[in-house]
Amino acid sequence: NVNSMNQKEKLFWRVALVLFFLPLALSAQPSDLLTIKDVFNLETATDPQISTDGKKIVYARRFADIMTDRYYSNLWIINFDGTNNRALTTGNHNDSSPLWSPDGSRLIFISKRDGSAQIYLRWMDTGQLTKLSNLQHAPSGLSWSPDGSQIAFSSFVPSDHPSLIKMPSAPKGAAWADPAREIDKLVYRFNGPGYLLNGYSHVFVLPAEGGTPRQITSGDYNHGAAPFRSGGPAVWSADGKSIIVSANRRSDADLEPLDTEVYEFSIDDGSVKALTNRRGPDSRAAISPNGKSIAYTGFDDRYQGYQLTRLYMMNRDGSNSRVISNELDRRIGNIQWAADSKGVYFLYDDQGDTKLGYTSTAGKFKKLADHVASRISAYSSGQFHAGPDGKFVITNGRPDNPSDLAVGTANRSGTRQITSVNTDLFGHKTLGEVEEFWYESSHDKRKIHGWIIKPPHFNPNKKYPLIIEIHGGPFANYGARFDFEKQFMAAQGYVVLYVNPRGSTSYGEEFGNLIHHAYPGDDFYDLNSGVDAVVNMGYIDENNLFVTGGSGGGVLTCWMIGRTDRFRAAVTLYPVINWYSFVLTSDISVFVAKYWFPGLPWDHVEHYESRSLLSVVKNVKTPTMVLTGEEDYRTPMSDSEQYYQALKLLNVESVLVRVPNEPHGIRRFPSHWMAKMLYITEWFEKHRVSNSTMTN
Repeated sequence: NVNSMNQKEKLFWRVALVLFFLPLALSAQPSDLLTIKDVFNLETATDPQISTDGKKIVYARRFADIMTDRYYSNLWIINFDGTNNRALTTGNHNDSSPLWSPDGSRLIFISKRDGSAQIYLRWMDTGQLTKLSNLQHAPSGLSWSPDGSQIAFSSFVPSDHPSLIKMPSAPKGAAWADPAREIDKLVYRFNGPGYLLNGYSHVFVLPAEGGTPRQITSGDYNHGAAPFRSGGPAVWSADGKSIIVSANRRSDADLEPLDTEVYEFSIDDGSVKALTNRRGPDSRAAISPNGKSIAYTGFDDRYQGYQLTRLYMMNRDGSNSRVISNELDRRIGNIQWAADSKGVYFLYDDQGDTKLGYTSTAGKFKKLADHVASRISAYSSGQFHAGPDGKFVITNGRPDNPSDLAVGTANRSGTRQITSVNTDLFGHKTLGEVEEFWYESSHDKRKIHGWIIKPPHFNPNKKYPLIIEIHGGPFANYGARFDFEKQFMAAQGYVVLYVNPRGSTSYGEEFGNLIHHAYPGDDFYDLNSGVDAVVNMGYIDENNLFVTGGSGGGVLTCWMIGRTDRFRAAVTLYPVINWYSFVLTSDISVFVAKYWFPGLPWDHVEHYESRSLLSVVKNVKTPTMVLTGEEDYRTPMSDSEQYYQALKLLNVESVLVRVPNEPHGIRRFPSHWMAKMLYITEWFEKHRVSNSTMTN
């Protein structure tokens, strides 16, 4: 189709010209607007750790480098009162996961400064830096022994996989092609890591002065982490004689990925004892400082799409297990004992905001802090760390700031921000104002929570184009958090709408499960009603409505344009299109078949086909871009190709954009992330009518 090819070529050259002439374009824009190149000026504060005396905090500061097109992080240190903020490490390194020794004299962390991820130790009095490990595979989940003499961590251990064939030897000097790859596992590739090696994750202990790591766990099982859900790091018993870790040691672990238990492994001989026994996840075990109790998270698995992860407590020997978070109809995550062993700190999401909570061992709950965040998107995120005397630190984010550190104490209300890592950027930028609102769904009058970002220098007497940007998951939530992509859209003159339709987390289990075995479905009405609600505010040009979203948001983008033609253009990012083929190609296939559907595709063909986006593609008239990373194994490229091909067969104006070397989300390289945003806005500009800012 010549016309179709011309459209594709025009779009390609338009984006190419924008990137090529970016410096000139930036100089022509008002100096106070956010620009695409500000991707390289953003920083985030993450991984905060309070020293054992409560006086200092070490944290990681993440940034992007424009010359190498990569992300890096350095370690910084700051006093708890916010004074003396300075760098501990410098340069284009990936320094992360800092952890103070029990006596506060040393700091361990993971770094790729020598090319591969290794464990490093820094003496805090002299600043001396030592590489402790020389591992073939990256470590994770660092943990100090109580006496500070050893370090536990998890790392991948390859296993032998004899080939089914024996090839003859190549002649000397011959250059033969790479050998075939044999696969016999259900999960053989995973988003991010790519194609997986044969082997399993195991727990090791390493002398704190360095040396040879000793493997503690054994067997063909993953310990400390699983493909679908983190089991949390291994933790030491109070006497230092054993390790407590979550693992799925079922023989059919690939088919029951969530069924983890809490295990105790002897440091001496590696003998193992199960401390929990139920159908469902038991994860993130943490031992109380007095050594008497274990806190952990989990739920009784009902194969339901959304199940609340609750906080449990049991005696040190695994007896008397009970829930202590019944007061809260919210998912519990990232737990840590208080220093006095009287309660547990944790994170939870409530109505689009991540909060720090605390519960006593008797189950009495209180909220300690709001606005925990650490990402540059509206999705939930964030970390915290609790120190002595009720002190705590959180990564704090707001709509005008991605992530800084804020401190507080458990016996007082409120927090105090102690860093300002983006003052140099936002000090002279005007961001879009973020407005929170609620509205009714036309489907059942249910209240839906949303946010509007208005363009900088917003004029209520003008008519603006609208973009609705839909979150993925689908069991996830947006909130009043800084989002660079949405702020960039607003800086281009768009009103940006984002909402939490039914199925979103942070509103309780009942709301989350409104889409159980029914996704996509009635969420269409929640989203469409949100567009109506903003249009009714009077400053939206109804001739310029646009829709986009990634992953589950890409699913719902296709669902929207398959049921209405009100949008002038759409961009669906790394969507699921055909649930039948998705289950047979995705890295989370067993999870989708067991939890999002009532069973396997061939046993429920009608169910899979009625929820397929191909079931409504014949209705699509909206010009649509499909954009996906070529190394996306969560929502593989094949689904995007099916949708693009279907649109072409239907003679719908469309273009397929393939981004090389990118997994799900398209954030591996800053320049690719920039291109993703530019493709979205340029596609919308291409289809935008010219009266979008005419006065009333």
